[in-house]
Amino acid sequence: MKANVYVTLKQEVLDPQGDAVRRGLMSLGFAAVKSARVGKLIEIEFDGKDRATAEKELKQMCEKLLANPVIEDFRLELV
Repeated sequence: MKANVYVTLKQEVLDPQGDAVRRGLMSLGFAAVKSARVGKLIEIEFDGKDRATAEKELKQMCEKLLANPVIEDFRLELV
């Protein structure tokens, strides 16, 4: 089974890397870009489990290691 975990900064957390991306795009002539936020994608492959168990374990992985719950949100996708 394979899963994608998307980790992003919470909306209220400043994103200096996203701001640098926005400024870079603007300097390249993409003036329509008003904001950019940078996150990370973690691809995980694991031995087959039923969907409910896999989602439960993935959530635990995120809460314990993959995301910082103080400043980050996460979204899971089984593929």
